[in-house]
Amino acid sequence: MSTDALFSLVGKRALVTGATGHLGVEIVRGLAHAGALVYINSRSEERASEIVCMMKKEGLVTELAVVDVTSDQEVADFLATWDGPLHVLVNNAYAGGAGSIKCATSEQYASAYNVGMIAAHRVFQAFYPYMQRAVSLTGDASVINMASMYGMVSPDPRVYASPEAANPPFYGAAKSALLQWTRYAACEFGPEHIRFNAISPGAFPSLNVQKNNAAFVEKLEDKVPLGRIGCPNELVGPMLFLASKASIYVTGTNLVVDGGWTSW
Repeated sequence: MSTDALFSLVGKRALVTGATGHLGVEIVRGLAHAGALVYINSRSEERASEIVCMMKKEGLVTELAVVDVTSDQEVADFLATWDGPLHVLVNNAYAGGAGSIKCATSEQYASAYNVGMIAAHRVFQAFYPYMQRAVSLTGDASVINMASMYGMVSPDPRVYASPEAANPPFYGAAKSALLQWTRYAACEFGPEHIRFNAISPGAFPSLNVQKNNAAFVEKLEDKVPLGRIGCPNELVGPMLFLASKASIYVTGTNLVVDGGWTSW
């Protein structure tokens, strides 16, 4: 098999939750460039439509998937309109804020877990029969869970201006849970050739943060062995590897894309 064929997603369908954010857009673009028909999930039809139009101008084929993945009913209603296999599921949805253990609330923990972990479970359960169908057609299917280095290590409080501005504990706790769920699922569904893997990005601050908080970005860069923050398009290679037959014998792993941050 040629290298191009190994990473090709031509003829496959992918669903990306939380697809309209800083990292989600690049994930969509990368999967579509590899040939997949990508369904762009968001609660906002306006924002998702903007991304579909953007991709169309680039010659890429995408579709809307406007549904709140935290709602059983909305997921069920969307599924009623679905027909055919699902080859790739990327669980990228997350909603949260900032803070520390001193100031975090139980509601923030519950919300982070609901969007970051339970929603991944909900969406996979709903699409499980369609991923089975993908296996019957192409031999395998892939679930990729977007975790974080902060599901592995704690943030350095010294990087942040105040405890209220820190990367919050409910974020890391939810991402850590997602990593463990990935391992459970890899073992349970391995015999069915549905692969489960995770990607843990490191420091990928938004363009707004880069523009308005240069001092913070510099502190982040000082923590990275490669000496810089990540660019969203640098997640595309790892994503295509896990989505394609290039990783046909890879399941249950966490691919860390952090410039070496967690190697200290």
